[in-house]
Amino acid sequence: MRILITNDDGINAGGIIRLANAAIDIGEVWVVAPNEQRSAASHSISLHDHIDIYPYDFPIAGVKAFSCSGTPSDCVRVGCLNIMPCKPDLVLSGINNGYNAASDIQYSATAGAAFEGSFQGILSISLSEEADKLHEVSEAYLHDVLSELCCKKLEYGQIYNVNFPGCPLSQCKGILRNRKVSHGMFFRDHYIELKKLDNNGIRLMVEGDYNEDCEPDTDFRAVVDKYISIGIVNNIG
Repeated sequence: MRILITNDDGINAGGIIRLANAAIDIGEVWVVAPNEQRSAASHSISLHDHIDIYPYDFPIAGVKAFSCSGTPSDCVRVGCLNIMPCKPDLVLSGINNGYNAASDIQYSATAGAAFEGSFQGILSISLSEEADKLHEVSEAYLHDVLSELCCKKLEYGQIYNVNFPGCPLSQCKGILRNRKVSHGMFFRDHYIELKKLDNNGIRLMVEGDYNEDCEPDTDFRAVVDKYISIGIVNNIG
């Protein structure tokens, strides 16, 4: 199996290294990932700017890696269409530092890159975990989750979306599959005014209030209750 891995936290992020380390047990691994942080880029691609690609000294033996100046979706496109000798059998995006569940999925470049893989006709999986928390659950379950999903088929425009809770392994209650996408949100956003600008302008910055109100049987509810959430997400396009 040929596997293409990307992310939106940058090629040097810990999550992509752990994902590649798990994936190398199931196939030939290629990494094409952004050269810097690209979170919340959704499914955007570069149309009017050039894209620079450089070989990258990835810290896992046997992984062929390249850094990319573009978005995570650009990484999948150039990986599939230019860098790899033939299209991969599987696209993995992550492991993202922060959940990509509920309404946040529409902004997620982790999910956006996976959707690009799906649009290229490739089985694609987006993987995320709670931001800046323990990795015990993802470390324990990652290989089994990849092995379970890597050969399953999806319809065009669908991806598997996986979220790992950031709790100690002893507190994780297992896996919940077929989770629906919640209509809720982890952070209820508002904007704060930072300063007044010339010509009657104002400078704003987003600020979010953490929230755990969510519907039953959803991805959001699963991770709040310390389960691993697995679900199929359809691109609205």
